[in-house]
Amino acid sequence: MARGSGRRAGSRGVALLLVLWAVALLAILLGGFLLLARSETLQSRFLLDATRARYAAEAGISRTAYELRRADPLARWVPDGRSYSFEFDGAKVEVEIEDESGKIDINAADEVLLLQFLLASGVEEPKARSLVDAIMDWRDPDDLVRANGAEQPDYEAAGLAYKPTNFGFQMVAELQQVLGMDYDLFERLEPHLTVYSRNPTPNPAYAAPQVLQAMAALTPEAAQQLVERRRQTPAQQLAATPLTLPDGTPLVAGGGGLTYTVRAKATLPNGTWTLLDATIRLGGPPGGRAYSILRWREGSAD
Repeated sequence: MARGSGRRAGSRGVALLLVLWAVALLAILLGGFLLLARSETLQSRFLLDATRARYAAEAGISRTAYELRRADPLARWVPDGRSYSFEFDGAKVEVEIEDESGKIDINAADEVLLLQFLLASGVEEPKARSLVDAIMDWRDPDDLVRANGAEQPDYEAAGLAYKPTNFGFQMVAELQQVLGMDYDLFERLEPHLTVYSRNPTPNPAYAAPQVLQAMAALTPEAAQQLVERRRQTPAQQLAATPLTLPDGTPLVAGGGGLTYTVRAKATLPNGTWTLLDATIRLGGPPGGRAYSILRWREGSAD
C-alpha cells in the first residue's frame, strides 16, 4: 500500500508540473498576442496620423497656389521666404514661399555673378574660380577648356564615368557632378540656385541674403538685415515705400515669375508632422490643376 501511494503521489506531482508549464506557456503566448496587438494598433495610429499630416501639408501647397493667383496683387502672399500659417483639419500648417526668379539661374548667370555668389557662400577664391570655370565648361556648347575649367579629359583623369553635357543643366542637382563640387558645398548652395527663371540677374525683391551679397556687394550683416526688413514689411507698404539696395534698386514685390518653391509643414496636436518641399509652376490647361509639380521632396516624423 505504501509503495502504491508513493507512485500515485509521484504521478500527481508530474501532472502538476505539466499543468504549471502549460499555464506558463499560455501566459507567454497571450502576452505575445497582446504585445503584437498593441504594436499593430500603434502602427495603425502612426500611419493614420502621418497620412493626415501629409494631406494637410499638401493642402498648404494648394492654398499657396490659390493665394499666389489672387486678382488683387496687394492681397497675394509674398514669395520672398516669409512665413504664413493657418489651421487645416486640426493641423497647424506653416508655409514658406520663394519665387524662383529671386534665385541664381546656373544656366543664365555670368561668371562674375557666379564668382561673387560662391565667395559670399564662404568658398575660398581659388576654388571658387575653378568651380565657376568648370560650371561654364559644363554648360557651354564647345569642348574648349577654360583656364581653371574641366572638359571630358579632366573627368576621365579623375576616374569619373561621365562628362560635361555641353548644353546646360537640366536640374540644380546636376551641379553635384561638376568637377570640384562636393556634397557639403552643394547643400549650402542649392537653396539659392535654380534652372527655371532663365534670367541672368535674380530679382532682388525675392532674393536671399547670399544672393543679395553677390548682386549688390553687401556685407553679410547688411544683406541679412535688409531681407529681414523686407520679410517683415506688408505687401501694401512695400508697394508704397519700397526698400532699396545701395544703388537705389527698389525691392518691390512684383514682376516675379510663375515658378515657386514651397515648403509646407503640417503639425498635428500630438506632434506628428510632415514637411513637403516642392517646386511648382502656376497655370495649366483649362479644367486641370492650378499648378504643375516640377520637383518634390518630403519628410515626416512623430
